[in-house]
Amino acid sequence: LAPFKVKVKTGGGTAGHNGLRSMDAHLGPDFRRVRLGIGHPGHKDRVTKYVLGNYAKTELDELAAMLGALGAEAKWLAEGDDARFM
Repeated sequence: LAPFKVKVKTGGGTAGHNGLRSMDAHLGPDFRRVRLGIGHPGHKDRVTKYVLGNYAKTELDELAAMLGALGAEAKWLAEGDDARFM
């Protein structure tokens, strides 16, 4: 996903992600997940370090604003209104 884009998704594969695999085993495949975009480093050889790395200092203000907005709108997610949450 593009940086700072938010999507709510129900179901989907685990793509080898151990945390998602565990959730699938305990909850079944149709759990909802909130996806937060971080972009892409440009080349597949750099993806692991990019995904596991920290945000750039120049992105921290925008990250804080996005997380604050998500927290303020979380009630819609809890009520099942994914479209309004996003």
